[in-house]
Amino acid sequence: MSLTLDAYRLLGRSGLRVSPLALGTMTFGADWGWGADTDEARKLFEIYVERGGNFIDTASMYTNGSSERLLGEFTRENRESLVLATKYTSLRRPGDPNSGGNHRKSMFASVESSLRQLNTDYLDLLYLHVWDFLTPVEEILRGLDDLVRQGKVLYVAISDAPAWQVSRMQAIADLRGWSPLVALQIEYSLIERTVERDLVPMAREMGLGVIAWSPLAGGVLTGKYGRADLSEQPVAASREGTRKDLALAQGHLTERGLAIADVVKEIAAQLGKTPSQVALAWTLHNPDVTAPIVGARTSAQLEDNLGALDVAFDAAHLARLDEASAIDLGFPHEFLARNRSAMFGGLRVETR
Repeated sequence: MSLTLDAYRLLGRSGLRVSPLALGTMTFGADWGWGADTDEARKLFEIYVERGGNFIDTASMYTNGSSERLLGEFTRENRESLVLATKYTSLRRPGDPNSGGNHRKSMFASVESSLRQLNTDYLDLLYLHVWDFLTPVEEILRGLDDLVRQGKVLYVAISDAPAWQVSRMQAIADLRGWSPLVALQIEYSLIERTVERDLVPMAREMGLGVIAWSPLAGGVLTGKYGRADLSEQPVAASREGTRKDLALAQGHLTERGLAIADVVKEIAAQLGKTPSQVALAWTLHNPDVTAPIVGARTSAQLEDNLGALDVAFDAAHLARLDEASAIDLGFPHEFLARNRSAMFGGLRVETR
């Protein structure tokens, strides 16, 4: 496999063309203690765009709004050439219950804020960021459709939500003629493969392009952590914590995670690539994934990540990675796989 950032892909059931790697900008701004300052963030943006990249991912709450504000500066000259994706849901004003959540008031206020910070008249893609378990799906879908009809948003999508709710929403949107969801953003990596049970197959069936966040599992798959790091006690997940704190708190930095990282390092050595490139290339190899998100903090890290486009696996490499990271699909998936012979006997049925 050899790709380039300008080998564009269609995003889900839409005609929107996006790069095979999205530039994540949660690192734009030093507000949380570990991001890139303005000059370094601009370098990251310019490297990505100069290589042909057009898919930029941010959110209303990233680095307390600095991410969107910096992108508003960086995109002044080429806004029309870019696909800007942002998200709404997070609380914007502590103590105000309506300044966050999935509901219509939060949605519209967050979009207006994002438009101001991004210095643009419209958003190419708007995600519902995190499922709140409170807002009726009809309220969400109608609000998203109204934003599309107003021209403030071109495409709508969803992130971090149960598969059954997403499929239900897509069916309702289709039946009522509302704007369909075109993308599903989920955590996906060699360490986090549980989304293969229902979320990924659901996205394939319902016409949503999969956008993978944390494809390096909080940095664990880069090979920078070792067993000594496991002796530290996990702390509560916090945006202001260190990257290692987050990796521990989110369950990436574990014995299993390090064992998978060891296999990634072995294959990287065989291929003459870095572990980061191998881990990213593995997600790119999945035909259900439209684009993993790379979230570098330095120019060197971004250049290394972009090298994933040049990684070519053979069958043995893929089998080794699959074996090391395999998960139990659970019921009904395991049951159905065991009972295929009862349905088909010895017959072969080809699927395309």
